[in-house]
Amino acid sequence: MKAIILKSFGGPESFELSEVPKPVPQAGQVLVRVHATSINPLDYQVRRGDYPDLVPLPAITGHDVSGVVEAVGPGVTNFAPGDEVWYTPQIFDGPGSYAEYHVASENIIGKKPSSLSHLEAASLSLVGGTAWEALIVRAGLRVGESILVHGGAGGVGHVAIQLAKAMGAKVFTTVREANFEFARSLGADVVIDYRKEDYVDAIMRETGGLGVDVVFDTIGGNTLSRSPDVLAQLGRVVTIVDIAQPQNLIEAWGKNASYYYVFTRQNRGKLDELSALVERGQLRPHVGAVYSLSDISLAHTRLETPGNGVRGKIAIEVVPSAHIKGTP
Repeated sequence: MKAIILKSFGGPESFELSEVPKPVPQAGQVLVRVHATSINPLDYQVRRGDYPDLVPLPAITGHDVSGVVEAVGPGVTNFAPGDEVWYTPQIFDGPGSYAEYHVASENIIGKKPSSLSHLEAASLSLVGGTAWEALIVRAGLRVGESILVHGGAGGVGHVAIQLAKAMGAKVFTTVREANFEFARSLGADVVIDYRKEDYVDAIMRETGGLGVDVVFDTIGGNTLSRSPDVLAQLGRVVTIVDIAQPQNLIEAWGKNASYYYVFTRQNRGKLDELSALVERGQLRPHVGAVYSLSDISLAHTRLETPGNGVRGKIAIEVVPSAHIKGTP
C-alpha cells in the first residue's frame, strides 16, 4: 500500500511517499480502506518533533480516518466488510492515517454518519471528539450558559460553536472580520474581531459586566492568564493548547475558576454522540481545502502559514471518490 512516511523530524519536506506492507487485523481489530484523512495542528507538531520520545521514526502519522471496512479480525462483532466507518487513531500508539489502509481496535471506531462524505467525516473525527471532550465532558456546558470560543473559524473552533449552540448556550467568538459571516452561519451570537478590539472589553460590554461561564482556548498565548478577566463567578476555562510559557493565574482565585487541560481520548461513544448531532442537522464540519495524499507536504505548509485563508479543516483525499456521500 502507499503511505506517507515521516523519515525525520523537521519541515513539511520530511515526508516521503513510500510502498509499505498492508496491515493485517488481529483479534478485536478492523482493517479499514482509508478514503480520507485530514490535517490538524497536532499533525505538524508531531512532524516537527514536539513529541520525539513518543514517535519512533520512521513513522506513519495522521489522526483522522474515514473509510470502509475491508476485513475484520477474530472476535469483532460490531463491524463487517463494507461498513463505512470513521474514527481517530489511538494517538502515539501505532501507525497513523496517512496511508491507504489502517488497522484499529473496534472499540474506537464508529459508523460514519450517512449524511457526510468521507472528506467531511475525516474532517470531524479528531476536532469533533476534542470539542466534545472539552465542552461537554470537562467544562460541563449547560443550557442557558454562555461561552467564549477563541478561534471560531478554525478546525476545532468552528465545531465548538455548533456544539455549544446545540447545547443551548450563548456563543461569543473571536475571529478576523473576514470570517464574521462564517462564524454567524455556524451559530455564533456575538463575533469579535480580535485584531481591532480587545476581546476582554468586548465581552464585558456585551454581557453587562457579568462575563461568560466558559472560555474555550484553541489559540494559546496569554489566554489562560487573561481568561479570569472575562469569566463569571464559578467560570470554567478549557484549553487544548500545550503552552510552554508560565501563566499567572492569580486572578482566577477571585472568580473561583476551574481550569481544564484536554488531550483527546478516543472512544466510540463520542463519535456516536457527534453522529446524532450530524444526522439532526445541528453539526457539520466545514472543509476549507482538499489535497491529495501525495501532497501532504503542501497541506502541512498551508496549515502552518499564518492567514492561510482556510476556514474549518484541510482534508486529504486518499480515494478520489472520497467527496461522494455513501461511496464505498
